[in-house]
Amino acid sequence: MTGPVAATLFERVGGQPFFDRLVDAFYDGVRADPVLLALYPEPADLAPARRRLALFLGQYWGGPTAYSDERGHPRLRMRHAPFPIDEHMRDRWLGHMRRAMDACVTDAAVRAELEGYFTPSADHLRNA
Repeated sequence: MTGPVAATLFERVGGQPFFDRLVDAFYDGVRADPVLLALYPEPADLAPARRRLALFLGQYWGGPTAYSDERGHPRLRMRHAPFPIDEHMRDRWLGHMRRAMDACVTDAAVRAELEGYFTPSADHLRNA
């Protein structure tokens, strides 16, 4: 006999609406950051980037596979390869994500799990 299955982070935060709010707060910061915004191919319209990141994060944390259904395997390094991401850009990205977490995350355990993913992932995407 097995014990109860632990809820995914996706379930614990209330599903996709949480990731939508987190990503909206993140991109509000990006929109106001001309250095980071310059990396986006369509800086005037961040809606597609917002959607992709929200779907990716929802899927990563145990939600539906909408991201992969639409875009295939995430292949994060490949998808970010065209953009010069150095330490400075990584730190700017993490700063905006941390401020988004400040605005959206009230549970310390959830914050720790998110931070435990975002920090090494941002570092992994450095390519310059």
